[in-house]
Amino acid sequence: MRQFPGLWEWMANQIELGQLVMPSVGFEEVEKKVPDCAKWLKDNNLGQLSISNAILQDAKRIKKLLGIIGDNYHAKGVGENDILIIATARLHGAELVSDEGRQTNQPQEPSKRKIPAVCDMADVHVVCLNFIEYLKRSGMVFR
Repeated sequence: MRQFPGLWEWMANQIELGQLVMPSVGFEEVEKKVPDCAKWLKDNNLGQLSISNAILQDAKRIKKLLGIIGDNYHAKGVGENDILIIATARLHGAELVSDEGRQTNQPQEPSKRKIPAVCDMADVHVVCLNFIEYLKRSGMVFR
């Protein structure tokens, strides 16, 4: 925050405008992995999207498209929370920002797909950007 104060101010403004929100399961992951970031998000009143029944049903549909049965997620592919995050973005008509690596060659086995590849599936179709793409598209200049 000391190095890029303008970026953090802009993000706080995006939160205030409701342009930047997060599914509750995504926030829980941030809280476990980066508590300082979670505190900053809470202090700036980040909107958290609850997991509704409609989201659960869409996540179940996506899971089936990936051929995932039960809790047998592939270590190289998306996990349960990832699918819930994708379904949340889909049902809210929102873009998803993820820095998970893009797979240049789609795995033959759908269960090995990562978030961007799942978002790109014809039956999912969620716009997925990485953080740098999100910043560039905003057109913001930070001084």
